[in-house]
Amino acid sequence: MAGAGKKMNGKNKETKLIFLAVVLLFGAFLVVPVARLLAKSFLGDSGITTAFYKEVFGSRGFITAMGNSFLIAGTSALVTTFLAFLMAYTVHYTNVNKYFKKLIEAVAVLPMLLPTITYGFAIIYSFGREGLLTKLLGKQLFSIYGFKGLLLGYVIYTLPVSFVLLSNAMAYIDKKFMTVSRLMGDKAFATFRMTVMRPLMGTLAASFVQAFFLSFTDFGIPAAVGGEFEVIASVLYDQMLGSVPDFNNGAVVAMVMLIPSVISIGVLKYLEKYNVRYNKISQEDLKESPVRDAVFGILSVAICICVLSVFAVIFVIPFVEEWPYEIHFTLENIRNVLRDKELSNVYLNSLYVAFYTAVFGTLLVYGSALVTARSKVSRRFKQIIDGIAMVTNTIPGMVLGLAFLFCFSGTGIQNTFLIMVICNMIHFFSTPYLMMKESLAKMNASWETTAMLMGDSWIKTILRVVTPNAISTIIRVFSYYFINAMVTISAVIFLAGARTMVITTKIKQLQYYNKYNEIFVLSLLLLFTNIAAKALFGYLASRKSKTAEYSLKKAGNVQLVSSGIRTAKRIIAVAVAAILVISAVSLGTGGRNSDLVVIYSNGDDEAVEAMKESLDANGYRGKYIMQTFGTSELGGKLLAEGKNLEADLITMSTFYIDSAQEQNQMFKDLTFPVNTTEEFPSYCAPVTAQEGALIINTKVMESSGLPVPESIKDLADPVYKDMISVTDVSSSSTAWLLLQALIDAYGENEAKELLTRIYENAGPHIEDSGSGPLKKVRAGEVAIGFGLRHQAVADKKAGLPVDYIDPAEGNFSLTESVAVLDKGSKRDKTAMEMAQCIIENGREKLQETYPNALYKDEITDPENASANPEVFNQKLTVELLEKHQKLSEECKK
Repeated sequence: MAGAGKKMNGKNKETKLIFLAVVLLFGAFLVVPVARLLAKSFLGDSGITTAFYKEVFGSRGFITAMGNSFLIAGTSALVTTFLAFLMAYTVHYTNVNKYFKKLIEAVAVLPMLLPTITYGFAIIYSFGREGLLTKLLGKQLFSIYGFKGLLLGYVIYTLPVSFVLLSNAMAYIDKKFMTVSRLMGDKAFATFRMTVMRPLMGTLAASFVQAFFLSFTDFGIPAAVGGEFEVIASVLYDQMLGSVPDFNNGAVVAMVMLIPSVISIGVLKYLEKYNVRYNKISQEDLKESPVRDAVFGILSVAICICVLSVFAVIFVIPFVEEWPYEIHFTLENIRNVLRDKELSNVYLNSLYVAFYTAVFGTLLVYGSALVTARSKVSRRFKQIIDGIAMVTNTIPGMVLGLAFLFCFSGTGIQNTFLIMVICNMIHFFSTPYLMMKESLAKMNASWETTAMLMGDSWIKTILRVVTPNAISTIIRVFSYYFINAMVTISAVIFLAGARTMVITTKIKQLQYYNKYNEIFVLSLLLLFTNIAAKALFGYLASRKSKTAEYSLKKAGNVQLVSSGIRTAKRIIAVAVAAILVISAVSLGTGGRNSDLVVIYSNGDDEAVEAMKESLDANGYRGKYIMQTFGTSELGGKLLAEGKNLEADLITMSTFYIDSAQEQNQMFKDLTFPVNTTEEFPSYCAPVTAQEGALIINTKVMESSGLPVPESIKDLADPVYKDMISVTDVSSSSTAWLLLQALIDAYGENEAKELLTRIYENAGPHIEDSGSGPLKKVRAGEVAIGFGLRHQAVADKKAGLPVDYIDPAEGNFSLTESVAVLDKGSKRDKTAMEMAQCIIENGREKLQETYPNALYKDEITDPENASANPEVFNQKLTVELLEKHQKLSEECKK
């Protein structure tokens, strides 16, 4: 260490300071969080233990999920690399029309402009039983749930990365060797193998590794079309944000997901020796071959059509009144999103996070690349930064986000834009760093030396000479960070709060409420934003690359030509102005938002709207932010974060509130009178009572000739094979209503037999979201589902072919209550007043959707009341839920 200190005091002081800053940043926000994650997987209440690893690896389904992940990731990587090769070969080795080549390039990178979770929804609405393409073709081409749906989604997701890798590599292959090979009499295949495949072997292998890794760690696509084909990313999400989170086991799953990362680092390092570099790239005209051009042109057209066909639905659904039942053109869906202030704020948050990620990410990348490409620091320092780039290239976004959650929960940066920006900077560091490093390495190495001989400092030379000449690459790096920050979900899913929600995390939450119109409108907004950004940054990059020219004048002094100076100054001035403006706006917004009461709710649309109406009508408009979550997601946050939860007020399933209070002592006693029909704890008051029921699609039932079920037990009949949808109690409390009904009516043993057969009939339609079965019923994917009664009532009233049946076993219910967090902040008093307002002024509106009387002065409307209301004979607790979850797992095959 003493020797290192002396070196730091020697030459290259500026670059060593930059190196130190980079290492400290990655040490604090990469090494420390991952180390905390590793510790979490080994540390129990009694000290270091391997019990969590034994539990995870011994649990039912984990090894299967691991095998599924390797299988689907490997298959999709092979398919993707092959398709990307065909498209890249068409661009670089055929004489097809240049505009057609540009189309191929545009379509190949199109998927990277959308979040992966949108792919899954697009697949459902394109290839599902009531999908756009299914309707156009008159039949469903394949089952979209499970392996086939994941394969399609993963191939689309990884195609841009593979295409860019292969296309860039082909651009640097010297084509004169093809001519030499032909002159030597080699056959066509031998020429192809030696002059194309041989130089590409390393890149092809790297393409496979990258596509494999992206597929292995993706969460968005399995969340939509995974079905029964469980993968490890879904296991991690369920462990962390399932109905009963287990953070130690979640840490184990995260560490297991790092295994491919470690392997990938070794493989990519090994593959470097297969890279073929040419001293000079010759411009050679390709041999005329109409057959070759036609074959590769047709294949590329087919691939482009397949990609575009999946995304075409995004341009259709938002402009349809109610797909697939009311196919009339409308702009109302677009207007609703644009009028929704909450969704508008989410879009602005995304722009904010993307912009600052791009600004500070570009600075990080530029500083790192200067150290490795334009300095004389020791080789060891350069290897450290190269090693960081390789690690960040392979660490999964979900693992990084989870590590941040463990490390920074309860700190000042929790639920802030700052933590999201830093996470994105680190997550996406590798590719822009390599872009920047390669660009700087190609510049004249004598510039700094010449400038120093003339008396200029290193930093002045970098600012006056190197930076203007690197402007085009800097813009490309900025573009890369901006676009990826706009579409990422895996890294920020654990980090976004009510004040910092971005489009991708909002889409994930909208999924719980079947708001597919909003999902697709937001996806379009995201797509158009990224297209505009890519076009703008691409234009600026190409323009600046032409103006960054240099002239060497007398005495070898390096000077920038005047046009380059003016260009650089303009860009710097615009960038600084933009940063100042956005900073001013963000600071103002942050100050205002810090005074607002944050309300977390697992309520459905109807409940949320009723609560908002009561608050707005009683003087609280503009004084709160309401953020909705799925029940399991919010339950996980309650148990995990305790008083560190961002919310000041929550509405949530009562049994979760009870367990969170017992574990964390996080709620204040209510200060207003609560006259409930049943006894409730002093810290919460009931808001709604959710009941379960059977939900049917009348059109599908009729067309399939299925008998109408009268009970949950009927769903075990083989006649309903692949035609029913239920939820998984491991991730949704809605499934608990079904399980309670079966256990109460038939006892645990018979209930297990019935549930096993019900799961067999459901097949790929066992959903994670409580709204999932209704979504499948509404879309015509299945004929029958089990879900929340009031949602089916609303669909029937809206004229959809949806009806509901009160099962013979009974309509069991779960109450949701309001509670105020004891945070000791100035917002506590206002939060308590809002809780009182919701109870005293919102219940009348709430009873229109949730008819059951909960207070002594209320009555249940007989017209809306369920036929068989029932209450489970045991107190509902998280411990009882865990017991029933284990019973459910035993019923899965």
